[in-house]
Amino acid sequence: MTLTTEERRKYILEQIYEHGKVLVKTLASQMNVSEATIRRDLRALADEHQVELVYGGANLPRNSDYSFLSKQTRNIREKQIVGRTAGNLVNDNDLIFIDSGTTCFQMIPSLKTKKGLSVIVNSLRIATELGESPNINIITLGGQYRNDRMDCVGPLAITTIEHLRGYTAFIGADGLSMEFGITAADIDSAHLYGLVIKNARETILVVDHTKFLTPSLFKISDWDAISRIVVDTRPPSEWCEFLDSKGIEIIYPKNEITEIKEYNHA
Repeated sequence: MTLTTEERRKYILEQIYEHGKVLVKTLASQMNVSEATIRRDLRALADEHQVELVYGGANLPRNSDYSFLSKQTRNIREKQIVGRTAGNLVNDNDLIFIDSGTTCFQMIPSLKTKKGLSVIVNSLRIATELGESPNINIITLGGQYRNDRMDCVGPLAITTIEHLRGYTAFIGADGLSMEFGITAADIDSAHLYGLVIKNARETILVVDHTKFLTPSLFKISDWDAISRIVVDTRPPSEWCEFLDSKGIEIIYPKNEITEIKEYNHA
């Protein structure tokens, strides 16, 4: 089955936010639709000032905001479902790491209800939000601050995480691939979160269903390091079979959203 018009356009926006541009031929191949269909989608998105048309594809509109705050407005309901579901896996007195992405950010309401919780973060925004709760101990990694993402990366953050063990890591992703693994759109995040996963007692992947469509450029980790995956709805059957073969538990709220429609992917 092919994606609906809304699903296609959501996917196009995800790709353009991650890579800065998209090509008609690539999108048509990835979603198994005609190039004419993709051109219609791009024209519609351009009419809404969400993309800027160029020869062969589309770019980000000039003078637009694609920061953490902008990303937070995309797939809001799905991310809230994932965040709430992942947050319910955390118990009082746990030691956890949560990454700086917008999906993990949605864990905060659940985490604020816990007692004796210790949370390792590289996100100043998440540290500030959780700091409102007197029952949560916050450990920040420090490092090079990225204003657009409101997080810290680089050698200092890596040095800190190298000295920490025994935590459960909640990690998001910009894309997923059965062959390539869990991926990020930038090399700094990929490197840092790869080390976070390496040193973790357990790693739980938290993603919305759009991340199953295509991988991003930089590998975070292989699948062998993941024990559980939290998603807003049941993944496609081929993904369920793959995750089961890896011994990865799939967690999703069965009464929230219907199963993702089947699709072909590159």
